[in-house]
Amino acid sequence: MKVVIVGDGKVGGTIARQLSGEGHDIIVIDNNTKVLNNATNTMDIMSVEGNGASMTVQKRAGVPEADLLIAATSLDEVNMLSCLVGKKLGVNNTIARVRNPEYYEQIRELKDELGLSMAVNPELAAANEISRLLRFPSALKIELFARGRVELVEIKIAPHSVLDGMPLWAIYKEFQVKVLICAVQRGGEVFIPSGDFVLQAGDKINLTAPHMEIAKFFRTIGIFRTGVKSVMILGGGRLAYYLAKDLLAMHVRVKIIEMDYDRCEYLCEMLPDAVIIHGDGTDKELLTEEGLEKTDALVCLTGMDEENIVVALYGKARKVSKVIAKINRISFDEILDNLDIDGFISPKSIAANNIVRYVRAMQNSAGSSNVEALHKLVNEQVEALEFKVKETSPAIGIPLKDLKTKPGVLVATIIRGNRIIIPGGNDSIEAGDSVIIVTTSKKLMDLKDILK
Repeated sequence: MKVVIVGDGKVGGTIARQLSGEGHDIIVIDNNTKVLNNATNTMDIMSVEGNGASMTVQKRAGVPEADLLIAATSLDEVNMLSCLVGKKLGVNNTIARVRNPEYYEQIRELKDELGLSMAVNPELAAANEISRLLRFPSALKIELFARGRVELVEIKIAPHSVLDGMPLWAIYKEFQVKVLICAVQRGGEVFIPSGDFVLQAGDKINLTAPHMEIAKFFRTIGIFRTGVKSVMILGGGRLAYYLAKDLLAMHVRVKIIEMDYDRCEYLCEMLPDAVIIHGDGTDKELLTEEGLEKTDALVCLTGMDEENIVVALYGKARKVSKVIAKINRISFDEILDNLDIDGFISPKSIAANNIVRYVRAMQNSAGSSNVEALHKLVNEQVEALEFKVKETSPAIGIPLKDLKTKPGVLVATIIRGNRIIIPGGNDSIEAGDSVIIVTTSKKLMDLKDILK
């Protein structure tokens, strides 16, 4: 597919890297010559210098012949105008990055008026993910499938855990809980495990099941923790606003520490039930005065990765139960894995994953299944995809024990109407099912791609 991306910042660059890696023809439009040169030197893409909202520049970039236009600059207005211009030039599919809460509250009307195929709000999506982690703090990461009815959860096996030394086939026998462990990270290696795989302390495991089954499993193995009642947020940007608004609706006590005085005044007006502190969140004395050691969770959301990581580590040293840090640069994943921080959130990666899912669904609109959801796991080494199965799928009606799948592929869950099936060898996929596939392959477009 031919995809034009307006804006080569953090989000646009991440999208370009992922889509070019999947074999798409990518053209990036940006005003910054240095940024464009760096992009073309490090990725297999083309670039056009200029204003992405200009009809002339879009014509030079080949927008009239493009399959998709993605506007991902830092300015919502430029993104929406770029998509409107693209529509006028004849591109059928447009995606706009829209972050401003005032715009996003009316996004349905804007989508209709501008003809947008999709609106992406990285900060809102990241806030939703953090909120899920704070409601279920036993997990390091939570991904949702089947419109929230199935969860894919990451945990780390602690020393002396009952799971240490246990083969996967013994889990149901021992605990009588139907969960499926679908990916294991051990050191630098990633496994899509079979039933004979033996877990070890230090493993990071991804398991899938409905929420109640996962909660039951966590209680059984002794790691269940109730949702947080108080949260301290470092940084008062858009992500902090969206997160605080969500937490306050759940009657969680929220305190935000923000350096910019004008921003503090804005937050006081928009979030009257939150406590807003004007100050430096990296100041240990201020953190102590504001009750860091008494809070249930610390969430570090400044624009500086280094600040977020340092304060998050300090929070863990002060025995804060749940600590989450926002990061923009995720290329040092080996270092991040070794830090004593409960979770990392990357808004740009979340946005890029949502767009990649949309692109795969576009590509496969005439296939035997549709991509309904896409999540990247284990430092993006594993993908979990949800497919809606059509009657033409070659995988229908074959018991899973007889289904000839490629290496590194696991059928993790089957959703059939109101039933959620953690599948065994005698289960089969049927037309109309939603199926969750976990795989080390990076380019699954269709359910048939799992077959040998």
